[in-house]
Amino acid sequence: MKYLRLILSNLKRKKLRTALTALSITVAFLLFGFLAAVRIAFDQGVQVAGLDRLVVRHKVSIIQFLPESYRDRMERIEGVDLAVHATWFGGIYQKPSNFFAQIPVEPGPFMEMFPEYILEPQEREAWLATRTGAIVGRVTADRFGWKVGDRIPLQATIWTKKDGSNSWEFDLVGIYEGAEKGTDTSQFFFRHDYFDEARQWGEGQVGWYYVRIKDPERAAEIAEAIDVEFANSPAETKAEPEGAFIQGFANQVGNIAKIFMAILSAVFFTILLVAGNTMAQTVRERINELAVLKAVGFTDRGVLGLVLGESCLLAAIGGFFGLALSWLFITIKGDPTGGALPIYYFPAKDILIGVLLVLFVGLAAGILPSLQAQRLQIADALRR
Repeated sequence: MKYLRLILSNLKRKKLRTALTALSITVAFLLFGFLAAVRIAFDQGVQVAGLDRLVVRHKVSIIQFLPESYRDRMERIEGVDLAVHATWFGGIYQKPSNFFAQIPVEPGPFMEMFPEYILEPQEREAWLATRTGAIVGRVTADRFGWKVGDRIPLQATIWTKKDGSNSWEFDLVGIYEGAEKGTDTSQFFFRHDYFDEARQWGEGQVGWYYVRIKDPERAAEIAEAIDVEFANSPAETKAEPEGAFIQGFANQVGNIAKIFMAILSAVFFTILLVAGNTMAQTVRERINELAVLKAVGFTDRGVLGLVLGESCLLAAIGGFFGLALSWLFITIKGDPTGGALPIYYFPAKDILIGVLLVLFVGLAAGILPSLQAQRLQIADALRR
C-alpha cells in the first residue's frame, strides 16, 4: 500500500492508453455478468429444483397424456409420499408474444408439493373456494400490472370448451412469491376440476406428474419402480428427478454451460493480450526509471511487486467497474426480453468467480513484464 501513489502516478502517465485498456476490461466483465444471468435463465430453476421430487411423463413424449387414475397407483409405491398432476394449457393473453406458462393443478396438493411458492393464507383459502380461481407469480403479475380481484381472459390454442368457444376467464385470487431467488415466479396456475369439466375433450387425462419421495437417495430406485408399475400399459411412463427434467428442456437450446465457457474464454484471452501488451509497453518505456529505482535501493522483488501491482490495479479498476455495471443493469432493468427469461439475476457465486477472474487477469497480464523488470541489470538498463 505504501507504493500506491507511485503506482497511480504511473497509470496516469498515458491516460488514454490506461483508459482504453480499463474500458476493454470493463466490457469483458460486463459481458461476463450478462452471460451469467442468461445461463441462470436457461437453467430454468435447475439450481433450486427439489431433490425429493420426480417428474413422471409419458414415455414417448411429454405431449402425450397420462390417465388421472395413475396418481393413486403411484402413491401406493413404496417410497412415494405424494403425487400431483399438471397439464399444459397454452393459452394466449392479448397477443402471442405475451408468453407465460399456464397450468391447471389441484390447489391443495400442489401447494403442499411446492412449498417454495409462497401464498398468503387468505389467498390460499380463496383459491380453494373459487372454482374459476387462479394464482400467478410476482414476475408475471408485475409484467401485466395484474392485482388480486382482476378477471384474466385467455384465448385457448389447444383446449376448446364444451360450448365450442376458445375463450377462458379466470378470477385472480392470489399472487405468489418465491422462497428463493431462483424460484420461477412467472407461472399461472388454475384449478384442474374447473378445467376438466369445461374442456371439450381429454377428460380424465393429464400432462405429467410431480412425485415427492421420502428419501432423495432412493430417487433412481423409486423412478424405476414407477416405470415398472406402468410397463406394458397403454401409457407407459418415464420418471426422472425434477432437476434432470428441467435440464433436459434447457439442453434443447444447446449446452448453455459449454457455450458460456467458449464465449468467455475467447473474450478473456483477447483481454489478456490487450492488458499484457499494455504492461509490456509500460515496462519498455520505463526501463531507465526502473534501473534508477534499483540503484537507489529497490530490491528485485520490490520492482516486481511494483509492476505487478500496477497490472492488478488496472485490472481491478476495469473489472470491478464492469461487475458493478452488470449487477446494476441486471438487477434494476431485469429481464431484457420482457418475460421470456423470468429467472434472471446475477448469482452471488458468479460474482465471486468474477472477483477471482479480476485478480487472475491482473496477475496473468503483468507476470511476464514484471519478471522482465525484476531481471533488469542496472548498468545495462542505464545504457539504453
